[in-house]
Amino acid sequence: MSSIRKLRTDVAIVGGGIVGSSAALALRRMGVGVVLLERDLCGSRSSGVNYGGVRRQGRAVSQLPLAQRAHRIWGGLAGLLGTDGEYIRSGHFKIARSESDMASLERYRALSSDFDLGLELISGARLREQCPWLGTRAVGGSLCAEDGQANPRLVSPAFALAAQRAGAQVFERHRVDEVAHDGAMFMVRSGNALEVQAPVLLNCAGAWAGAIASQFGETPPMYARSPLMAVTEPVPHFMKWSLGVEGGGIYCRQVERGNVVLGGGSGITLDAERSRAEREGIATLAVQAIELLPVLRHAHIIRTWGGTEGYLPDREPVLGPSRTTPGLFHGFGFAGAGFQIGPAAGEVLAELARDGRTDTPIDAFAIERFDGADESLTASASPT
Repeated sequence: MSSIRKLRTDVAIVGGGIVGSSAALALRRMGVGVVLLERDLCGSRSSGVNYGGVRRQGRAVSQLPLAQRAHRIWGGLAGLLGTDGEYIRSGHFKIARSESDMASLERYRALSSDFDLGLELISGARLREQCPWLGTRAVGGSLCAEDGQANPRLVSPAFALAAQRAGAQVFERHRVDEVAHDGAMFMVRSGNALEVQAPVLLNCAGAWAGAIASQFGETPPMYARSPLMAVTEPVPHFMKWSLGVEGGGIYCRQVERGNVVLGGGSGITLDAERSRAEREGIATLAVQAIELLPVLRHAHIIRTWGGTEGYLPDREPVLGPSRTTPGLFHGFGFAGAGFQIGPAAGEVLAELARDGRTDTPIDAFAIERFDGADESLTASASPT
């Protein structure tokens, strides 16, 4: 029987989604040694099964500095990764279904005015002229012309591949079974295959990150949800914007091939490894889609899927240093909205790993905000 492989590096990363992989790439561009362990294939979990929206509009104001930083990264994606990942700045339109929705969108435009999102409110005759494909429930909306969309199945793995080309050691299908800290070095073990030692550890394990944090006396109230996603057969092109709805609900976009990608609601989580869409949810999604986009009335849904995403009660991520263990930094709990800000979160983690600080405001994402949280809020990352 072969002995366990032992590696020593500057930074160990657990989790090869878009956050962990972009952190690995940023660290290598800084000249820092990196070993990344991923339980499955890089980008195959929440980073690869999400909707593919690349939006700043609608985010909590606390996330907008991170979103603006990410916006610049996305603008140079092809040069950074060697692929554009089907990223386009198609525009993101948030639909209002009532006058109160329009008032809410107006308030958001005022709240976010310092961040130059270029939000434009559209309603009335102009809405019907620009969006003849919208159903009558829509009374208006807010357009962020420079937001867009991309293919997560291409983008997320591309960050890991770029990190690997830059010199990161990436180990897929290496589930982390043990994590420890001796006061100076972290030890990360994957079965009898691999043991990594490093003075710095980045916890980017998505819905499973709470289990790692708990090893160091931090137990955030994390829970898992499965997105409910579907895609139609190709239909004639009728819209270029990515769509969302004020107050939540359906979201959709049409890709170059003509397929319409739809999402909304939650699927069924079978266990820690598996999830799927469910019939009633898909039926509800179809009704909402036809209501907003009547052109889809006769379109066939050709595929549905789910995934496993990590959520925290306030729907804000944990991003920053551990409160208990020097050298440990967390980046998880993006609540199904980490695709756009993921590359910036990775860069922030890289700066924290190398310098212990970042100029991007992240105080709102400190893990300390859950100190003393009611134990009833704390859920296992393994779905029930």
